Amino acid sequence: MTREEVVRFIEALARANPNAESELVFTDAYSLLVSVVLSAQATDLSVNKATVGLFAEAPDPAAMVRLGEEGVARHIRTIGLWRAKARNVVALSQALLAQHGGQVPGDREALEALPGVGRKTANVVLNVAFGESTMAVDTHILRLGNRTGLAPGKTPRAVEDQLVKRIPAEMLRPAHHWLILHGRYVCKARAPECWHCVAREWCHYPEKRLQPPG
Repeated sequence: MTREEVVRFIEALARANPNAESELVFTDAYSLLVSVVLSAQATDLSVNKATVGLFAEAPDPAAMVRLGEEGVARHIRTIGLWRAKARNVVALSQALLAQHGGQVPGDREALEALPGVGRKTANVVLNVAFGESTMAVDTHILRLGNRTGLAPGKTPRAVEDQLVKRIPAEMLRPAHHWLILHGRYVCKARAPECWHCVAREWCHYPEKRLQPPG
């Protein structure tokens, strides 16, 4: 896409969903951080179901450490990779207590040093909890960036760099949500629903499906 097409594409998504926000249920930066860690290879819906009981019992790092790996695991067995995630949630809670006074740091380097926290998770926390104009590239945005021509790249970091470069600065923070939700519900992996895509006029996908199946 040209830069103008990128802007028009993002503007179309904005008009269709002006109040887009994370679908994870959280109350503060800590519950957001834990939820994002749990969401790897899992749906937001499944994470939200699991964290209702988890956060009721352990709403802060100290309570999470007291709960321990087995206690965390008891709440999250319904989501993928639950054993490793339980271990990471307890370990990152310990690190927050030991290194940050129990508070979630608003610094990328500090976030990425926490167990189970990579660049994508750090970007989500910085964007949603701290209001920074970061772009977290998940599988949906990676697919959308390449399929549409919005931000071609072979890796999440390459797509992220292209999006940060091409999307106007004032649109970058909310664009994170517009793109994730568009990839999740419209520009789907196996069967993109181009017939009701509000941005299809600027999309470069050569195999647009302009009619629903059947």
